[in-house]
Amino acid sequence: MTRQQVLDLYFMEARSKVLDLAAFLDRMDRAEGKEDFRLAALREAISQLQGRRTRRAEKVLLSLSDPSVTPVDRAMGQGACGAWAGPIAPARRKKKPNSV
Repeated sequence: MTRQQVLDLYFMEARSKVLDLAAFLDRMDRAEGKEDFRLAALREAISQLQGRRTRRAEKVLLSLSDPSVTPVDRAMGQGACGAWAGPIAPARRKKKPNSV
């Protein structure tokens, strides 16, 4: 597909999702209560969208995913919560090649 075809086909859908995300963040800013790791994880994921980068979808997914490789004996809850509550492991962040 050409860039124009991709825009013609997907722009309105992407526009709608960006507006939904903006409305969600506005609601969160107005809401009372303490911070939650999910919101912090979402903000980190959003930062992966800035600039001209490649593999954005992969980077967003990794920023929200559990990086552990060892299975746990017992789950902490009954289901997924959509974001990793722990720290971002250094191995998950690919180092940028040295630039001049």
